[in-house]
Amino acid sequence: MEYKILKTSGRAKRAEMKTVHGTIQTPVFMNVGTSAAIKGAVSTQDLYEIKTQVELSNTYHLHVRPGDKVVKQLGGLHKFMNWDRPILTDSGGFQVFSLAGLRKIKEEGVYFNSHIDGRKIFMGPEESMQIQSNLASTIAMAFDECPSSVAEREYVQKSVERTTRWLARCKTEMARLNGLEDTINKQQLLFGINQGAIYPDIRIDHAKAIREMELDGYAVGGLAVGETHEEMYHILEEVVPYLPKDKPTYLMGVGTPANILEAVERGVDFFDCVYPSRNGRHGHVYTNQGKLNLFNAKYELDSRPIEEGCGCPACRHYSRAYIRHLLKAKEMLGMRLCVLHNLYFYNTMMEEIRDALDEDRFESYKRAKLEGFAKNDKK
Repeated sequence: MEYKILKTSGRAKRAEMKTVHGTIQTPVFMNVGTSAAIKGAVSTQDLYEIKTQVELSNTYHLHVRPGDKVVKQLGGLHKFMNWDRPILTDSGGFQVFSLAGLRKIKEEGVYFNSHIDGRKIFMGPEESMQIQSNLASTIAMAFDECPSSVAEREYVQKSVERTTRWLARCKTEMARLNGLEDTINKQQLLFGINQGAIYPDIRIDHAKAIREMELDGYAVGGLAVGETHEEMYHILEEVVPYLPKDKPTYLMGVGTPANILEAVERGVDFFDCVYPSRNGRHGHVYTNQGKLNLFNAKYELDSRPIEEGCGCPACRHYSRAYIRHLLKAKEMLGMRLCVLHNLYFYNTMMEEIRDALDEDRFESYKRAKLEGFAKNDKK
């Protein structure tokens, strides 16, 4: 891997990252395909058209179904889903948080009950690395626990200490797997994850500990899980300066377009979030003048595209009125068109952010963008 900073504006950074599956221009929004597909009937061919750079898949879900060993037998995730650009796989750690009623955390790892059939599953740092190695993603995420943002300080402290020990095990296991003869991607990269809920001192101490491990990139996890936007921005201001500037900085699971702009300003250059696809499936679409709900009656006779001038497949060919009709009739095409538009909107915004950084106008771009987003919100 080669990560090169091309431009900075305050803490904001514009970079490129060369990987075995191609070069990633940052800041970048990774499009979330949980089970090796974007929800909303979006194909990998569509991803090229909507300017996707990185697809993100879920280790836990692919381990449960169809099974990571099945994916390995079929040549790895890139061949399985017919995608030749970078893929990031998360570690399964977030499921420790989201499946709270189905798991038990111990030093060796986590005991789960599958949310599909209830069968018992064990996943620790070594198992997570083995699964991700079988998937052969470009970037693997370290196995961690994601404590609640409102968890007690004592619990968070112990959880973070365990996450640090797990990270050391992940690094050792990743090095072993990358040296095996039958490993599909022997250049698989490993990102560590900073945790600590909303306690700045715990976050900073953890950042100091994991930066010494010389990883390929560093993520800030455990945000956008209950805290306010202001608390999230404060944590980023506190912790990002303690992560290596010469490595990618990834804010996991965030967020709205406004969240992304604020985080870029604070030094983050990798993002992912289910918002654009999830909201699209419910008829909520993003525009430069804020979010629209296409189920609203006022769009029944609206012959305009979702957004004038947008180059996405939905806006080039269809009206708000038609897409609203599809949604109301529960036709899958309506959902698909909204998801395509939203992902295109996010990917295009990241392109604009990169251009603004290149041209030393990020501050004015951010200000104008946020003012535009607020228009519909005030109506």
